[in-house]
Amino acid sequence: MKHIAIIMDGNGRWAKSRGLPRSAGHKAGTETARQIVTTCREIGLSHLTLYTFSKENWTRPREEVSFLFDLLREFLTRELPSLLEQSIRLRILGDIAALPMGARQVLKHAMHKTSGCTAMTLNLALNYSGRDEIVRACRNMIASGISAEKITEESFKDYLYTAGQPDPDLIIRTSGEIRLSNYLLYQSAYSELYFTDTLWPDFTPEHLRQAVTEFTQRNRRFGTTGEDSAS
Repeated sequence: MKHIAIIMDGNGRWAKSRGLPRSAGHKAGTETARQIVTTCREIGLSHLTLYTFSKENWTRPREEVSFLFDLLREFLTRELPSLLEQSIRLRILGDIAALPMGARQVLKHAMHKTSGCTAMTLNLALNYSGRDEIVRACRNMIASGISAEKITEESFKDYLYTAGQPDPDLIIRTSGEIRLSNYLLYQSAYSELYFTDTLWPDFTPEHLRQAVTEFTQRNRRFGTTGEDSAS
């Protein structure tokens, strides 16, 4: 296994169940993210992608969106020394130009400082949409003047945000929802999916290890059939 992608869902429900504001759930979720990043580095994963903020999230109340980006700035500022110590490179998947100025500055600084790190790549999907990524890739291919006969699955991958990275082996979604929510639509064609009822702030390194253990017990076919297939 090289790449795990996670849909971090359930912060709001976690807070509501405790009679707390949604902001408390988001803050608790950042602590979970910190633990999971460290655990993925410890188990030797080369790539981890966290669904941090989708294009659809802009429809949330303005105060909540503002809090999320303030929290992101605080998290990256606090965790940058740890990323460097663990040799974790930060990458952003999504339209960073549309983010608030303060968030952009912190993100660019962290990406620059960690650009030479080689142990693991941490992707944050920010202002991200899987459909938008595909449309963007098509437009960029056309703008590059690539002829139709030279467009292949492999050449198309070079125009995605994840260019040069392996597709996710495993996609995890917390909180009991069973859908991808416009996440890594092209890259997830043969990813194994793992859904858990655990809310993101309650998702521990042990939960992650359980998901990895289940993954190792699955028989990945990558579209091929076998004698025990359903077809």
